[in-house]
Amino acid sequence: MNNIAEGYIRMEKAYSAGAFDNTRIIELIERCRKDERIAQEELFKLYAGKMMTLCRRYAQFEYEAEDLLQEGFIRLFKNLTSFRNEGSFDGWVRKLFVHSILKSLSSKNFHHDDHLEESIHDAVMEPLILDKISSEEIISLVNELPFGYKTVFNLAIMEGYSHKEIAELMHIEEVTSRSQLLKARKMLQKKIEASNKVLKNI
Repeated sequence: MNNIAEGYIRMEKAYSAGAFDNTRIIELIERCRKDERIAQEELFKLYAGKMMTLCRRYAQFEYEAEDLLQEGFIRLFKNLTSFRNEGSFDGWVRKLFVHSILKSLSSKNFHHDDHLEESIHDAVMEPLILDKISSEEIISLVNELPFGYKTVFNLAIMEGYSHKEIAELMHIEEVTSRSQLLKARKMLQKKIEASNKVLKNI
């Protein structure tokens, strides 16, 4: 799975408008708390690229990702007072956006499978298969997964949430989260194998 994570990291860096040191960030946050428009625009430019990449991972369409980005920044500016200038502001922004995205997409349906007996570890993909295609191609295949599979996959693999945390965030059972991830890995495996066959025939 490292190929996928590394691919997303490269994409986020590519879309990032740059980075400020911690002192500069705190100063910018304080100005935003005072509703300074220029500071808000500066903060938006700093994080818009990274957060758009995040929104695209969960959205089905580009316009949906744009709506999620806008909603995320509205929540960010409304909740800046809850950031206590401790820890990573990047991490705080990311967590806020993930929660905002999940709340916006909460009307989507998950396929429940309470009788799942297969172990999630049985679906680990072979590094050799992953090495045959680029991380960007893998990312594209992940985006083709059904909503429930893709959402749990992103939360578990990309964001590092446990199944217990995912269950709480999505208001589902832990076994459902495990089932979604298992099925996502299996479906992704098949997509990667199909992609490899196409590449061999070119």
